[in-house]
Amino acid sequence: SLVRYWEQEFPILRPKKNKKGNRYFTPEDIKNLKIIYHLVKEKGYTLDGARVALTTNSKISETISMIERLEFVKAELIKLKESLADTPEH
Repeated sequence: SLVRYWEQEFPILRPKKNKKGNRYFTPEDIKNLKIIYHLVKEKGYTLDGARVALTTNSKISETISMIERLEFVKAELIKLKESLADTPEH
């Protein structure tokens, strides 16, 4: 329901639909959804603020990409730390 709502609010979200109404998202649509999610849910932007940020800030997608990479590295480091903690000392 949130994605359907955001489709109405953000003109950059226009997934293709078949005759049954099923949505088909392109990788670009997924990227845009991630950006919108980051702005609205994680950064606390209003929908109007997110729309403005999308049109005025060209580096948002780079920022989102960097955050995803850092979160992946963090998760890997946590796994490594846990595996080291599970290893008995000699």
